[in-house]
Order: sequence, then C-alpha cells, then structure tokens
Amino acid sequence: MKNPFDLSGQVAVITGSSRGIGRSIAETMAAQGAKVVVSSRKADACEEVAESIRRNKGQAIVIACNISRKEEVEALVQGAVKEWGRIDTLVCNAAVNPYFGPLAGIGDDAFDKIMAANVKSNLWLCNRAIPEMVKSGGGSVVIVSSIAGLRGNAMLGAYGISKAADFGLTRNLAVEWGPKGVRVNCIAPGLVKTDFARALWEDERRLKARLDTTPLRRIGEPDDIGGIAAFLASRAAAFMTGEIIVADGGVTIG
Repeated sequence: MKNPFDLSGQVAVITGSSRGIGRSIAETMAAQGAKVVVSSRKADACEEVAESIRRNKGQAIVIACNISRKEEVEALVQGAVKEWGRIDTLVCNAAVNPYFGPLAGIGDDAFDKIMAANVKSNLWLCNRAIPEMVKSGGGSVVIVSSIAGLRGNAMLGAYGISKAADFGLTRNLAVEWGPKGVRVNCIAPGLVKTDFARALWEDERRLKARLDTTPLRRIGEPDDIGGIAAFLASRAAAFMTGEIIVADGGVTIG
C-alpha cells in the first residue's frame, strides 16, 4: 500500500509562506515530496525559506506576490504553471489585520483592506488556480482561516468577519468544484506563536488568561498547523471537502 500522506509529484503554491504558519506548511509539504512555490510580498524573505528546503533535499522556487493585487495573483499562478507545468495544491494562507479595536471605530479603508486581502484575494487565487488543477484531473485547496471566525471578539471583529467569510467561501467552492475533482477545505487555528499574532501572546496577562481556558494549556506552534495542511493535500483526505478543521488546543470547547 502506498503511503497515503506522500505528496510526491504534487506542485503546491503557498501564499504567505516566508514565515510562521505558511513557512511550516511549505517545509512540511516539501518534506513529503511536493514541489513548492514559496510566496509572499518580499522575494528575499521567501528565498531564505526556499534555500532551506533545498538544503533538506526538497524542491522549491520563489514567486513574490502581493495578494491584494490581481495582476500579481495572476502572475503567481502563471509562474507556477510555467515552471512545473501544473498546480495540484493551493494554500491560501496570507492575511492582514491592520486594525485592532471595536467595530464602532473602524474606518472604511481598514475594513475594505481586511476584506479584500483575507477574502477577495482568496477568491482570485482559487478562480485562477483551480482551473489549472482541473486540467490535471483534480486537486486540493486549503484556506487558512481562524477561530476568530467562530467566536465574537470585542477587538478583532473585522478580522473575525473576514475569517468567517472564508468558511463560506470554502463551502461554496467545494460544492462548485467537487464534480471536477477539486477538494476545498479550511483550517481554523487558534492562537499560534507567530509574528502576526505577537501582540496576543507577548502580553503575559492575556496569554495567562488564554492558557487557563485552553485544555492543552499551551498556544500553538506553526508546525501544529503545517501537518494539517499537508494532510488535507494528501490522498489521506481524499474524501474530505468543504470542511473546517479547528486546531486550537481545545480553547473553543474548553
């Protein structure tokens, strides 16, 4: 029996993969045999990740992309296909949160930026990458969301709304593209120790409150999420689509 977690032969495009969760996803998929496209706004930061993958016998290239710019999203997909002839897995991981505060105080520009980067750009990516998957007989999309989309939050409301919208995007794309052999799933991480979430875990008082209500009594590490994304891209998840996998140490059920 073949290893159901083996990604050999796959081409995986991962946005926001120069650090944190995205980097872990890229490194984990490469370790399982995938050819990965490391992508974020800054090519030099991506190159460091790609070089690390190559040193560990993996295959990786860099294509810089600001996901808020449609022409760069198109260039990312086209570049991956030009280099490796196909796309099997797309991981929509890049996201922004320029505003921390109550919804009553958010300006239109900040709200529009959050929704455009966290939702609309994912639709752009999927609408361009999924047809390439169909040409090869199918594929997998993984959208990295957040438990902020499952819970109310007095200071992260706009971000949470965008992440809840990603749940809806996941389900609708799964229904539309399932008949063509493309699976679309979502990961909803809890608090993970990344630069993106630094303000939440560096505050000792806030961190203690989170740990006291988390059954596993710890926050996440990027590698806690990387393996889930690799699983969703593998044959082991071949009968899963439209699902939201929560990985939060149990905080939402504690």
